[in-house]
Amino acid sequence: MGVSGARETIPPDASRVGEVFLAFLKLGLTSFGGPIAHLGYFRDELVLRRKWVSEEAYAELVALCQFLPGPASSQTGFVLGLLRAGPLGALAAWTAFTLPSALLMLAVASGASSLQGAVAAGAIHGLKLVAIVIVAQAVWGMARSLTPNLRRAVIAIAAALVLVLSGGAIGQVAAIIIGGLAGLVLCRDLAASPGDGLPVYLCPFYVTPPRGGRIGRG
Repeated sequence: MGVSGARETIPPDASRVGEVFLAFLKLGLTSFGGPIAHLGYFRDELVLRRKWVSEEAYAELVALCQFLPGPASSQTGFVLGLLRAGPLGALAAWTAFTLPSALLMLAVASGASSLQGAVAAGAIHGLKLVAIVIVAQAVWGMARSLTPNLRRAVIAIAAALVLVLSGGAIGQVAAIIIGGLAGLVLCRDLAASPGDGLPVYLCPFYVTPPRGGRIGRG
């Protein structure tokens, strides 16, 4: 990744903490499904509608968070809050997105003993089927933007095959390594839009944002 100076960055602004909290509270109340589905909701709400970051920056952020252990959606939301409103924005994003489901899980756990019988089993089975549809919709929506050409689509399909054939933690690590090496070989010459990558102030030692500094694929 190189640093491009074609466009000035918009540094984090602590005055946007309330905006970040409300945006992620809405997502926390309406984003059903697992981490993959959440990434699709983030893209629709924060990238396409609110335009907090570009499609390219979001794709790089998702790739980075998928490389790290832990839930990618929580990590992605945390960084989006950081980019928008600094450290307090990151905390606001994590809290607002996590709190609704945590409270709901506590409520369900307190009444779990009553969730028995054919009615409860049928309801849970229906929720599982809906979750599959939600995840499929999120994957399809992101696939169209993250694999815009044949080379990237081939890498994605190869990674999927590795996961299907291997499975488990070993398969996930293998898919990440193979994807990184394949991208290094096949995608180095792909043109990148100047200034559309992740901002350089994602560095943990960032003090002040450089004028026009963004990390892109150029």
